[in-house]
Amino acid sequence: MTGQRLGSGGPWEERYGYSRAVVVGDHVWVAGSTSVVDGQLVHEGDAGAQAQTAFGIALTAVEEAGFSRADVVRTRMFVVDLPANGEAVAEAHGEIFRDIRPASALIGVAALLDPRMLVEVEVEAYRAKSRGPGS
Repeated sequence: MTGQRLGSGGPWEERYGYSRAVVVGDHVWVAGSTSVVDGQLVHEGDAGAQAQTAFGIALTAVEEAGFSRADVVRTRMFVVDLPANGEAVAEAHGEIFRDIRPASALIGVAALLDPRMLVEVEVEAYRAKSRGPGS
C-alpha cells in the first residue's frame, strides 16, 4: 500500500509502530485517539469530556491530511464501563457530528492502555473527487 503516513509526535507512535493517520487516495484513516494532550491524560473521570478531546485530536489529523469534518464517514467509540459512560460519549459524538451523521459504532471494552482512559475513538473520512481538498 502506498500513501501518506502522518504522525502527531505522540509517545506511542514510534514505540508501537503506527501512524496517527494514513491517507491513500481519497481516504484517510485515523488511529485510535484518546484524551492525551502533551503527554498527559486530561479530563480524568469524565468520559464525555475525554470523548470531545479525543475527537478533537482525531479531527485535527483529518484536517492535517487535507480533509474536512464533513468528509467523515465512519466513527468508532471504544468505551470502558459502557453502562456508566456510554451516554456521555454518545452525547459528545452528537454535538460534534449531528449534521454530518457518519456511520458509527459505540463499543464497550474492558480496558484501554491507561486505566484512567475511559474512551478511545477512531475516525475515517472519504473525499469525493468532485469536491476537492478541504471542501
